[in-house]
Amino acid sequence: MDDLWYSEYHTPHVRFSVKVSRQLHYEESKYQKISVFESPEFGRFLTLDGIMMLTERDEFIYHEVITHTAMAVNPEIKNILVIGAGDGGVVRELGKYQGIESIDVVEIDERVVEVCKEFLPQTSCGFEDERVHLHYQDGLKFVRHTDNLYDLIIVDSTDPFGPGEVLFTKEFYGNCYRALTEQGVLINQHESPFYEEDAKAMKSAHRRISHAFPMSFVYQAHIPTYPSGHWLFGFASKSLHPQRDLKADAWNALEIKTKYYNTELHQGAFGLPNYVKEMLKDE
Repeated sequence: MDDLWYSEYHTPHVRFSVKVSRQLHYEESKYQKISVFESPEFGRFLTLDGIMMLTERDEFIYHEVITHTAMAVNPEIKNILVIGAGDGGVVRELGKYQGIESIDVVEIDERVVEVCKEFLPQTSCGFEDERVHLHYQDGLKFVRHTDNLYDLIIVDSTDPFGPGEVLFTKEFYGNCYRALTEQGVLINQHESPFYEEDAKAMKSAHRRISHAFPMSFVYQAHIPTYPSGHWLFGFASKSLHPQRDLKADAWNALEIKTKYYNTELHQGAFGLPNYVKEMLKDE
């Protein structure tokens, strides 16, 4: 037991390994293989089809960056759609805003939610908020018949294959555009620019979002357990600019408690390395 390791290939030539104390759960749901492990360094962590989704140690970075960035640009956001996010971390962060009225969460795999409720209470506590409405269905189908309803859509999807594949399509982003109000914002996890396969998915997502939205930007965060540690997010909207329209004073006045996100970091996160700018320009 002293030598039990979880390993994930980030490329055919790069492997990321974490020492594991024990495996707490394994099952094959209708959609994917779900595992929960316990580790000395990162605490409990969730994997789907052998890919690490979150760890107790660094999940706060991902969940804060994917939620507060939009809320600081428009603190008046009331109605939100979250696609994916079966671990509850996104709704935990959204729950910090008293002004939010309704949060629809669309997760295709009910078992992910149930497993996280059992083994990852640190994130799944978000589901206890009475404003949260869970829908167990396909995100593409859900958003297809929605017009001008949401002020914010957060796409907290898995990678663009398997159950998450439809959430990276041109049709999906076009439907998101229609589902948003005039000041609506779309935030999505945008993959990594560093390794070749991840960069391909990132460029493809950016190209499709740019075709659907007049305003399309990319920002970054450092997440230690994700491939290369360099992770990107997309900010798209019909009218709001993520830096010019930042309501820093209004957001800071809310006194939202965060461990990673702040409004200075918000401004800086949209300043990208030259190699990433070149990739995005090509698209």
